[in-house]
Amino acid sequence: MAAPITSIKRTERTEIELQQEKLADLQKLIAEQEESLRKIMEITGELHSIGALDALQAMLQAKEKIASIAVDQVSREPVTNMLNNLLAAAGTLTAISPATVQQLSHSVQQGLNEAEKGVEEGQKTGVLQLMKSINDPDVNRALTFGMNFLKGMGKGLNDPME
Repeated sequence: MAAPITSIKRTERTEIELQQEKLADLQKLIAEQEESLRKIMEITGELHSIGALDALQAMLQAKEKIASIAVDQVSREPVTNMLNNLLAAAGTLTAISPATVQQLSHSVQQGLNEAEKGVEEGQKTGVLQLMKSINDPDVNRALTFGMNFLKGMGKGLNDPME
């Protein structure tokens, strides 16, 4: 019968052995990714030759100054006004149903096409023709829409802002 195992000896690798193992792993990885590494080296070479790496390095060294300038520019009144207007416009668009926006967009496109045709043909409108066009169902529909829009807008202008 064999003698029982009473102790386990761990073999700890030396620092040199760990480094050699890491180097072997790295060599294997480089061999597997040879083509990718070549392309990366070509790209960085091109970036260096045109001075982009120097510019990037200078930007990284001046990151606090650049961040300060960016914050100053964003906090200017015209920029904050633009951001507030974008948020207000987005709020307005979210309040309108997508079907309405789509129909209105389509109608505007058709109206612009008709207007371009009229300009190309050199059409002119007289007072009598203007009066007759009110009876045209398409013109009447657009006029009624516009008048109702103006009425609602006028009501909105009279209401105090919330």
